[in-house]
Amino acid sequence: MMVKNEIYGIFPTPVYVSEIDRKLTDNELNFVFENKKYFCKNDSNIVTENKYILNETIFSNLKKEINLKISDYFSKIICTSNNIEPYITQSWITYTEKNQYHAKHHHPNSIVSGVLYIDCDEKLDKIIFFKDRYETIKLEIEKQNLWNSDRCIFYVKPGDIILFPSHLKHMVETTQSDKTRISLAFNVFIRGQIGKNEFSSELILV
Repeated sequence: MMVKNEIYGIFPTPVYVSEIDRKLTDNELNFVFENKKYFCKNDSNIVTENKYILNETIFSNLKKEINLKISDYFSKIICTSNNIEPYITQSWITYTEKNQYHAKHHHPNSIVSGVLYIDCDEKLDKIIFFKDRYETIKLEIEKQNLWNSDRCIFYVKPGDIILFPSHLKHMVETTQSDKTRISLAFNVFIRGQIGKNEFSSELILV
């Protein structure tokens, strides 16, 4: 009798991929393009000076749609019984031109982060996530699989929205497309009560 061998993937890292149900309106797009004038320099690309862009009235409906995705993430992935409410803290728009990039980074002071792709080249544009565990030794990989890969690539298209744990490092390689890659990024924290008063672990977040 042949012995059956099993391999289990444990403690996976969630990356939530979805789409918004509509295209941005002309007014929303005009606002996106107008804000490109007011920018801060990033690694190679530029980001809006306004780091609370989703608080603008023009984006009120878009923010509601993004919040629905955030609620779905917490419902399906976090699955907590704590009396908490996730909410968007900061949000900004990034503009990446041909031959520009965004260096590897993560998002501190946040639980979940996300990005909505407003415009991009779906044949060329992608986001790369990196494994966040320390490798005690590093072997040369002949054939990649779920267990030995140190990165994961997601190709993106306009309307895609991706949510992920804020500690997960990610980057954008040097873009090859002639189209400006425009993305709206945001961070998420929680308000409410966690822990237990009787266990001296209660924390009230407001």
